[in-house]
Amino acid sequence: MTRRRLLGLAVLVAALLVATGAVVTTRLVANRPAAPAAGPTTAPPAPPTPAPTTASPAPPPGADLKGPLNLLLVGVDTRVSIPGWEPHADAVLLLHVPAGLDRAYLFSLPRDLVVDIPAYPKARYPGGRTKLTHAMSYGSRVPGDKAHPSTAQGYELLRTTVSRYTGLRIDAGAVITFGGFDKLVDTLGGVDLYVDQRVASRHRRPDGTMRTLTGGGYVGPQMVYEKGTRHLTGWQALDYARQRYTAGGDYTRQRHQQQLLRALARKILDQGTARDPQRVEQVVAALGRTLVYAGGGRKLIDFAYALGGLPADRLTLVVLPGAGVSSGGAYRGEQLKPLGRDFLTALRGGRADAFLAAHPSLRVRN
Repeated sequence: MTRRRLLGLAVLVAALLVATGAVVTTRLVANRPAAPAAGPTTAPPAPPTPAPTTASPAPPPGADLKGPLNLLLVGVDTRVSIPGWEPHADAVLLLHVPAGLDRAYLFSLPRDLVVDIPAYPKARYPGGRTKLTHAMSYGSRVPGDKAHPSTAQGYELLRTTVSRYTGLRIDAGAVITFGGFDKLVDTLGGVDLYVDQRVASRHRRPDGTMRTLTGGGYVGPQMVYEKGTRHLTGWQALDYARQRYTAGGDYTRQRHQQQLLRALARKILDQGTARDPQRVEQVVAALGRTLVYAGGGRKLIDFAYALGGLPADRLTLVVLPGAGVSSGGAYRGEQLKPLGRDFLTALRGGRADAFLAAHPSLRVRN
């Protein structure tokens, strides 16, 4: 298993980047050559030699990673399997770990957030003001090769766009297709999730097969997720987290995606997966090529040591309120309300805890 792929898994399961890093740290220590065992010898004693000079221990990897750290997590729609289909960012989440690395905040940006996307010469994109989701597709274009868009390029433009909008430096991140997320959940044996409202699926039947798409929309029996604690398989967890035609629309979907990531974090901790290298390898192998990792030039072991002390129960889910933007009576996209923008300001200034204490409605409780 490569360092690149393992950190990709850790970034994907945002709350568990630390725990997965601890696995790597444990493995590196365990794989060091053992010191020879002491035992009797018949050889004559060697003449005394001068005591060696004690060298100062080298600082652990990642000792310079003091925080804050920001990880960008992106889910792209499943049509990337179609030749020439440009990936769209369907889910955009940020994990912020403040200075001290003792807590973390996970929040989403609306896929339809109206932002300024900068020019991107690699894709010959001149820049413009449009929906955030398009940064992935515009950036993925490879001049002279329309049949093979680059997800890595798309992520690069999305990362720059998100960084400029939020004012946060992005240190690492990952892009995963929804098919990969499906595999991740199944590899973990499903996930227990609190469904906070009744959700009827637009896309799936109760047996998991796709509903029929006609000119007027989807038809046929629907999978329904009733309120309460549910055990969901991979396709169910993915389907539930993708539904946005619910009370609250896309903002509800953002909350459900965050809750799913937190539920996965708890699942991995409960199973002891984070301290079982074999299980971690199984999870990473299940993802295969469905994941693209961008580490910002840092090595896995740097993150493993730097974030090794982050308590797993100190992941706070935050919802940023927004509203629709119209022009000439036509819907253009979404914008964050002042309260959501103020949270980003507080986050940059290291005042997130105080801000959330003053505005508890921003915390996702379940």
